[in-house]
Amino acid sequence: MEQAPTPPRAPLGRLLRAVLRPFAAPRLNIREDYEKVRRAQRRLAARPLPRYQSLDREVVSADGDHRIPVRVFRPRERRRDDVLLFFHGGGWVTGDIESYTPACATMAELTGCVVASVDYRLAPEHPFPAGLEDCLRVADVLLDDPHRVGIDDPANIVLVGDSAGANLAAVVSLLRRDRGRRVASRQILLYPVTHWDHDPETAPFASVRHHGDDYRLTNIEVQDYFELYAPDPAQRRDFRVAPLLADDFSNQPRTLLISAELDLLCDEGEAYGEALAHAGNEVRMHRVRGALHGFIALPRFSRSLREAYEVINEFLDSDDGTRAAP
Repeated sequence: MEQAPTPPRAPLGRLLRAVLRPFAAPRLNIREDYEKVRRAQRRLAARPLPRYQSLDREVVSADGDHRIPVRVFRPRERRRDDVLLFFHGGGWVTGDIESYTPACATMAELTGCVVASVDYRLAPEHPFPAGLEDCLRVADVLLDDPHRVGIDDPANIVLVGDSAGANLAAVVSLLRRDRGRRVASRQILLYPVTHWDHDPETAPFASVRHHGDDYRLTNIEVQDYFELYAPDPAQRRDFRVAPLLADDFSNQPRTLLISAELDLLCDEGEAYGEALAHAGNEVRMHRVRGALHGFIALPRFSRSLREAYEVINEFLDSDDGTRAAP
């Protein structure tokens, strides 16, 4: 496993905490306010954007019951043949094609790749496994019959997701392997949620206790998202909700896992990368120092965003990886 050097996490001083606290998300009761969050996200995304090319398409669901919107972003200069199949974050409850349009337009421009953003169904209107089924269906269409959608080589399809979207990407890869289907050649997981327990009293990860009440995402908010997405507590221990609980991590795509140092999900995301590596997969992990959860949606001048895309572009250009010993 290739991993950027990450010195031990030092306790944050009171001054640094005071500087960062204004960047924290306002404290919300997600179970009551998720619709307000959705509206606010769409308003924010409606601000003037750099010029970009997009094309809206739909994929019929596996049961034929509904259509799954997919927005395709084309960079002004296409520098790679890769198609990035993107699953957005938002705790399976917020986020959509509209609110993630700025981030996806930036992704297309900074990578020179076509980006296909999936507008999967959201909880609580459509709880688990609805959103996962939509993401799996779109992945099935692209990977099983790429020529039908104008992709010459299925190896050019890269799964990408941030936060809950990275969770969905990881689970899609596990499910395709379990069903004997071709897995994507590569996946990029940005600060993924991989475990179900974010109670600072019981969670197995130190980052939950260190960063769960100060910054961009809180313990309470994550637990609220889980309750909306998987109302039955037993569902939250299903690997399709918490992929770190999978029994088998073998035969997975070559993986780039990017974590954010000041994110309560930092440790569980890196634990997932380690689990993939121990199972013999090619994994690169990179922790963005000083970064908060959700930095992929920041403006282009953000240091965290620029650092992440440097690593992403290196990964996309690399034809091989370092195979970790089991």
